[in-house]
Amino acid sequence: MGCTAEDVVAAVRAGAAVMAEHRDELINLDRVIGDADHGENMDRGFRAVRVKLDEVEPETPGAVLKLVATTLISTVGGASGPLYGTAFLRAATAVGAAPELDGPAVAAALRAGLEGVVARGKAVAEDKTMVDALIPAVGAARAGAEEGAGPARVLAVAAEAAHAGAAATEPLVARKGRASYLGERSAGHVDPGARSTALLLSAFADSRSPE
Repeated sequence: MGCTAEDVVAAVRAGAAVMAEHRDELINLDRVIGDADHGENMDRGFRAVRVKLDEVEPETPGAVLKLVATTLISTVGGASGPLYGTAFLRAATAVGAAPELDGPAVAAALRAGLEGVVARGKAVAEDKTMVDALIPAVGAARAGAEEGAGPARVLAVAAEAAHAGAAATEPLVARKGRASYLGERSAGHVDPGARSTALLLSAFADSRSPE
């Protein structure tokens, strides 16, 4: 069963709820290695997205993703807005005007999002950033799609891999962003961007009915 615009809206609303639920956790993670604003920024951004979705009804999955992108870019401060906004914008471009998304299309959207984040933030694996959650998520999504998985399963395996990737940032020494200023002291803490990425992918996956 394909993923429609309504499905993507439901996924984004689920993501907004999860950002609100985990706002304080993300703030605390960012307090020890960043500016302590990641949770507040992500919650504010997705609250703004929710308001936009109450006002308009995008007709395609790509249109929903583009709305999310432009709203996050305009409302989220710090690095999060440009990075997440670029990810959603690249994903929107990847899916184009398709009325529904199958498993391979979802995997392609995730890959495009990763490529956008890398292009914008210049981070690579083990820099202790959201890229460390996205790289395994994209790999798992691609593998799932190649095995014939539909959108729900592709998102589920991507989320599982993202959580593992986020957890694996704990021992890393940050090489990008404000956390890099701490040097060795950045080790021992999960990267907040990787954590929020994993949380969002889980929310997106959970919003879909099992296939």
